[in-house]
Amino acid sequence: MYTVFYSMDKDPYFDNSLGTKFRMPCHNQQQLNNNESQDHAAMNSTKQVRFASCGNTVLSVSNRDAEVAETCESAFKSDIQKQIGPQLKLLPLNDQIRELQTIIRDKSTSRGDFVFCADRLIRLVVEEGLNQLPYSECTVTTPTGHKYDGVKFEKGNCGVSIMRSGEAMEQGLRDCCRSIRIGKILIQSDEDTQKAKVFYAKFPPDINRRKVLLMYPILSTGNTVIEAVRVLTEHGLQAKHIILLSLFSTPHGAKSIVEEFPDITILTTEVHPVAPTHFGQRYFGTD
Repeated sequence: MYTVFYSMDKDPYFDNSLGTKFRMPCHNQQQLNNNESQDHAAMNSTKQVRFASCGNTVLSVSNRDAEVAETCESAFKSDIQKQIGPQLKLLPLNDQIRELQTIIRDKSTSRGDFVFCADRLIRLVVEEGLNQLPYSECTVTTPTGHKYDGVKFEKGNCGVSIMRSGEAMEQGLRDCCRSIRIGKILIQSDEDTQKAKVFYAKFPPDINRRKVLLMYPILSTGNTVIEAVRVLTEHGLQAKHIILLSLFSTPHGAKSIVEEFPDITILTTEVHPVAPTHFGQRYFGTD
């Protein structure tokens, strides 16, 4: 049998005749607890977003603004791609890529962390670049004797790195394609005219019949890449067979390249007005 008692503070409690008392919370206290539980559940169910970009502005967003920020960022990317055209391809952005971009841009990042994150980002770009190359269907026999319909690379692919920063991407390409041939080209600005000038170029002899992955991590003005593509076309290679692999690009750089060579493909992780031009110095430790 339970007996209801009222304490001095007007909060009732039960006595179960065994000497144990159970306090019965007031109606206001129950409502407060319910409200707190609802708020906590709402916070936990909201998607977490660190930051997003819209145009040239970096926006700090709260959890409740995540959906709006993502929409804004998608609109910015769509606008950039409309300006430059379908030749520009961006890697699908996720938190992993955003973190790697952030660490590479951070001036306080140690060289060891810089190289580690740069190699990871390079690998992602290279693998996506390989997806742009032509494949052909093939059928193989499994160890159990079954037939499997798959695909394989078509022959005639190679890489070309623009020295020196482009050499940072060579190992990532070799990790994915162990036997791929890689050419090199050295372009520097003339001291008098400040124009890009070719100092060295070495390609496979049949470069004109190959699909080329042109490697250059930072597109700032685009002048160096334009000169490199011009040299490749002079060797008989068509621009439509060139896929430019880059980590960071400015809108001006990407647009300049596409205007000069409308058939080229540009693959990058980010288009931003400010490019991390310190990349080569930090990667090779010459800063």
